[in-house]
Amino acid sequence: MSRSRIMASLPRPSLALAAGLLALAGCAQDRPAQTASTARVYAVDLQGGAKLCTVPDQVNLSADRPAEARMVMGNDGGWCGITLAQPGPRPYTAGLVANRPEHGRVHVRTVGDRTRVDYIPDRGFTGTDAFAVRMLPGNAAMQVAVMVEPGTAAATPTAAPAAAAPAAAPTRPAPARAAPAKPASRSNR
Repeated sequence: MSRSRIMASLPRPSLALAAGLLALAGCAQDRPAQTASTARVYAVDLQGGAKLCTVPDQVNLSADRPAEARMVMGNDGGWCGITLAQPGPRPYTAGLVANRPEHGRVHVRTVGDRTRVDYIPDRGFTGTDAFAVRMLPGNAAMQVAVMVEPGTAAATPTAAPAAAAPAAAPTRPAPARAAPAKPASRSNR
């Protein structure tokens, strides 16, 4: 067999590839297009959260009636946040603290394409607290009941115990010193 005859009998890769892609295209299912978020989330926005933070996955806000949410957290110096978003999702323009907590602070911030409402309890506080926020635009409100449990403070390395030093000899008071004498004046001769 001649070489040209062998080459002609082999399938052409471009034709086989096109046929395969056409067959796969027929099997493809139509899926709704998902839009990827273009908003940035910075590492600093995710640092410092409390080790124990239990919040609802989703809170549905409405201008007609305030939404209610529960938050359970440990007081280890970190924050616990509830994430909210307008349809799209996109963050709210502003969050107003309508009722301040008695035993902590509330921060409303944009994190990516969402709004996060953070609660930071006062140092050493355990017990219940509550606050309310109003989100703009739309005037939607959320009331939050907070349960703060004792938390474990962040572990700090402790110094190794010092080796036992020999007992120091008893000290005696230092002898009294006389006041320094005034320097003699020099005259220019």
